[in-house]
Amino acid sequence: MTEDAGLPILTPPRSAPAAFDDPAAAVARLEALYREATGFLAEQFGAVVRHGRPQARIRAFYPEIRLTTTSFVKIDSRLSFGHVAGPGTYSTTVTRPDLFRNYLHQQIALLIQNHGVPVMIGASETPVPIHFAVAGNPSVSVPQDGVLDFSLRDVFDVPDLATTNDDIVNGTRLTNPDGSFPLAPFTAQRVDYSLARLSHYTATDPAHFQNHVLFTNYQFYVDEFEAFARAALADPGSGYTSFVVPGNQEIAGPDDPVDLPAKLPQMPSYHLKRKDGQGITLVNIGVGPSNAKTATDHIAVLRPHAWLMVGHCAGLRNSQSLGDFVLAHAYVREDHVLDDDLPVWVPIPALAEIQIALQQAVAEVTRLDGYELKRIMRTGTVATIDNRNWELRDQSGPVQRLSQSRAIALDMESATIAANGFRFRVPYGTLLCVSDKPLHGELKLPGMASEFYRTQVASHLQIGVRAMELLREMPIERIHSRKLRSFEETAFL
Repeated sequence: MTEDAGLPILTPPRSAPAAFDDPAAAVARLEALYREATGFLAEQFGAVVRHGRPQARIRAFYPEIRLTTTSFVKIDSRLSFGHVAGPGTYSTTVTRPDLFRNYLHQQIALLIQNHGVPVMIGASETPVPIHFAVAGNPSVSVPQDGVLDFSLRDVFDVPDLATTNDDIVNGTRLTNPDGSFPLAPFTAQRVDYSLARLSHYTATDPAHFQNHVLFTNYQFYVDEFEAFARAALADPGSGYTSFVVPGNQEIAGPDDPVDLPAKLPQMPSYHLKRKDGQGITLVNIGVGPSNAKTATDHIAVLRPHAWLMVGHCAGLRNSQSLGDFVLAHAYVREDHVLDDDLPVWVPIPALAEIQIALQQAVAEVTRLDGYELKRIMRTGTVATIDNRNWELRDQSGPVQRLSQSRAIALDMESATIAANGFRFRVPYGTLLCVSDKPLHGELKLPGMASEFYRTQVASHLQIGVRAMELLREMPIERIHSRKLRSFEETAFL
């Protein structure tokens, strides 16, 4: 027990950090420390709710990983992750090691292998907020303000937004408060914040999310995804084991019923799972860059291997037809939601691995190739805006900018998803389907839409799924290439 502003602080027993050269043992120690910290907080919280305010502050700490190296030995430069830039001490706090077990094992193993030194595992100096400590405990709930006769923050640590931010991934934080360098792109509090938000916005537990994420802006794609999932579950050779819908309902049989919640969440998510986590998640983000940013801000902490946008767009060229595909190789960012995090002058490059997978998937599903493929697919610039009714404004300005940019399609999500992929080092791509041509008098009308949806949505969704399967077959070091890494990068993906 220690003192804080005259009040004693009650903490679990604190053991000295230990060195590990076995990644499995290191992860097991992280899990034990985390269970000890959160178990202590949950137990103390229950006592406080039953008996009232104690005469002490109650605190427990996140576990941390720490690495110190004194060598300038150059690591294999073909690998974009798994090593630190130079001599020094590097550290990161860790939350939910049970959820991130495979990721942590992989990243720690690379550190030990590449630097030839052990990692140190121990308790950090960062307190675990009580809200996050009990978030996964169904037997404990945090009372709302006014229920208790004292403020929770007088007894427990609560989420601190001053330290829950993106300064590591944005490149604005070079060192941790203790002088060590960041080892991972997100701190434990930042991860916990997003895990809580994911459960709220998607109505599924973060544990169900798979490593390949499709984003869409229409419910029709969800219906097709469920149909695809049920067909996959009927095929023992597909590798898919179950399908999860909002409300955490999980089915393993192709004919098993699901009972969706009466009120769907803001961004319902559906998960076609594999035992290795290499399945596919579909998130219906709805319309608009704000939702696109919100979804990717939070899914990023799960460190997916790729995310793709498959949705509808306005075709801007008279040579396009309704139902044509658009493969984005550049973006015009007029969505504005990321301007403070990623300046608009930062280029968002196309990623060769993603582009090749998408083009191959289009060819496989449509059975067209080479010059014939050009009849239904254009590759070019996609413009993303934040005004759905841009057509109602004076056309001279917007149309001139679109023409100067050589844009071939316009939507409200793709550039946001790509830009956040670039910012978070998550491989990204976009394949859209032309649903209207407003500059050429072909507006989206009910009758046209029904025919369009019926003929095109199924193949478009299949293309997205097939592209993800092709990406899944790539070695991880190929998909996570150096194109998304800056001068001073964290060792962890």
